[in-house]
Amino acid sequence: MNRNQVLPQVQLSAEAIALKKVDFCVPQTYQGAGFLVITDMPRLAKEVASINPGDGFAWQMETHFEDSPGSEPLQILDLVLNGRLHLVCQRCLQDCAIDLDEKRRFILVASEAEADAYPLEDEEQEPLVASQHFNLLETMEDEVLLSLPLIPKHPEGFCEPHATVFGFEDEDGALDERENPFKVLKNMKKNS
Repeated sequence: MNRNQVLPQVQLSAEAIALKKVDFCVPQTYQGAGFLVITDMPRLAKEVASINPGDGFAWQMETHFEDSPGSEPLQILDLVLNGRLHLVCQRCLQDCAIDLDEKRRFILVASEAEADAYPLEDEEQEPLVASQHFNLLETMEDEVLLSLPLIPKHPEGFCEPHATVFGFEDEDGALDERENPFKVLKNMKKNS
């Protein structure tokens, strides 16, 4: 590719289906934006506690080429994901809204071998293997899944006690006390 060449820019459709086959092998740049609902991402949909109106992710992406000394220009993919989903709080076992704001930069490479050889120390950008049928939707879903908290929970002080955690309550609000099983055996022995 000629370094002075002006590349055509393609506007991606906001439709989820259009994001499943993006040709990153053609010498052109892309940009796009849209909103993905939770049901557009089936692996993520399995993780959520509930789907509320407005849950999902606004996305924005753009590719460009950067000069690389001594080699062909590098194709860069910048991806921004902002949104909300509901997971189960691990303190109170109730729905918990999780807001995510992720910005990622990827280097598009030609092969798996090139991706494997990419330096691990570079935390600013990760390699992705470009293809003629690149599934950008799957990459977006991967980034959301990787961004989920390991232990989702409400901020301190926002959890409601859950009855199964603290015991069962009767009508008076007192804890339901179970009879000691050894006391029952002791009484059985006395009666025999």
